[in-house]
Amino acid sequence: MADGESTTRRERLTAPGAVLAPFRYSAFSAIWSANLVSQLGSMIQSVGAAWLMTELTTSHTLIAGVQASTTLPILLFAVLAGAIADNFDRRRVMLASQWGMLAVSAALAAMTFTGSIGPFALLAFTVAVGTGTALNGPAWQASVRAQVGKQDLPAAISLNTIAFNLARSVGPAIGGILISLASVSAAFAINALSYVALIIVLLRWKPQVPPPARGPMLRSIRMGADFCLRSDPVRRILMRGLCIGIGTSAFQALLPSLVRDQMHGGELAFGLVLGAFGIGSICGALAVVPLRRACGTEAVINGSVLLFALALPLLGNAGESSAALPVSFFAGLGFVAIVTTLNVSMQLRSPEEILGRCLSIYQAITFGGMALGAWLWGALADRAGLAFATEVAAGWLVLTTLVLRALAPMPRPHEGRVDLAG
Repeated sequence: MADGESTTRRERLTAPGAVLAPFRYSAFSAIWSANLVSQLGSMIQSVGAAWLMTELTTSHTLIAGVQASTTLPILLFAVLAGAIADNFDRRRVMLASQWGMLAVSAALAAMTFTGSIGPFALLAFTVAVGTGTALNGPAWQASVRAQVGKQDLPAAISLNTIAFNLARSVGPAIGGILISLASVSAAFAINALSYVALIIVLLRWKPQVPPPARGPMLRSIRMGADFCLRSDPVRRILMRGLCIGIGTSAFQALLPSLVRDQMHGGELAFGLVLGAFGIGSICGALAVVPLRRACGTEAVINGSVLLFALALPLLGNAGESSAALPVSFFAGLGFVAIVTTLNVSMQLRSPEEILGRCLSIYQAITFGGMALGAWLWGALADRAGLAFATEVAAGWLVLTTLVLRALAPMPRPHEGRVDLAG
């Protein structure tokens, strides 16, 4: 009886449209698993870079600059990367970016090991990694349609978010332990190795997709931009992404300084607080699909933003890392519900032939907001204190959510949706 119930439950979870349905596709399963390993390495490196900067400088602006330098290239290059993703083989684009990030991470590990790294060199390396991320992002997101059926696309996007946040929950803790027991250079070296599994899987993956229709790059970019400007539902999604990106960036940008200066913690405390954020993100990713079906995208976005906004000043006034753990958990819960809902809304309203460009514009605007916000909150913290910066960031989120709810509501379920082939 128990075996029968277990089988029935498993079949229900993997039925078309269910949360785990994408794992029925071998390509998705292999890529998802390899990507999880790669994301673990990236989280370990991000902890190492953020904490290394606290040892190289006392400037909150430079410390926040690690976050800004990772996301700034997405603002600068994502639109071009989207045109590349639509004009070239997306698998090859992903491979090129993975090889590039492997090389940069290996060089960063070598320079850190020899003690020749400085704050501006570290920022240069994080910009280089961010450039690889910018190139990879549109091709990666657009390739999900080639891995699963159209009915399973929302679940596949959520599962990819879960992979990222599984890494976010475990990676920072591993990174904190590794840095405290070994060195920052070891964390960077492990990240370089983590790209290998994904490179192998991408080399073996042979998706059955029609060859891309190539065109002049500038005209390709203009086509994507024209669509996003003309589509009212897409414009509203982009406005949300920009405002939310500016406000939510305060968490990652200010957390290293908060742990070091206000909570008087070390590498391990920093990793554990980030790990709590990741655990909350996993819970949010698992809950967001049924929540969106029951409540709608507008309610999910508004509730999640307000939850994140409530967490920010609590984190900014936490006196020790143990008090920051539950706050970080709820921040992660809200954050992943926001980004997953925005991503799904954008994918469902982007035509296949310009999908990479539409997603790249979304990334450029959202991550551009994060880069701008990271610099803004770091500079504000230098002038008025960390707690004040988190409070202003929370106020920004609340104010813009109330305004945009009235002026630019999220698209209704079938508003602007495109028919997905497959």
